[in-house]
Amino acid sequence: MTSPARTVPLHRLAHARAGDKGNRLNIAVFAYEERYYPLLCEQVTEAAVAGLFAARRPSKITRYDLRRLHGFNFVLEDVLAGGVNASLFLDTHGKGLSFLLLTLPIVLPSQFAEADHER
Repeated sequence: MTSPARTVPLHRLAHARAGDKGNRLNIAVFAYEERYYPLLCEQVTEAAVAGLFAARRPSKITRYDLRRLHGFNFVLEDVLAGGVNASLFLDTHGKGLSFLLLTLPIVLPSQFAEADHER
């Protein structure tokens, strides 16, 4: 019997690195395994990231596909409240915000059921 599709957080399938420069946030996401990349291409979109970061009101989000690395680089404009030196936010820049992206829900089809384990 085939197990049904389920939803898992992105961190079960990928990891992320991030940085900031001024008011611009850069987050790179890489699939743990090559076979997850097509699934992530479909679901980790600019629109999905915009929804996740809606409270920060990004003026623009651009996704750059890194096919050979099985990942993406997202650039989010105007999400850091002016940047580290200008912001009153405590510890919410760059690296900390990559964890927000890793909470993105991913619908995991039944053929990937074994990926649904703790990482």
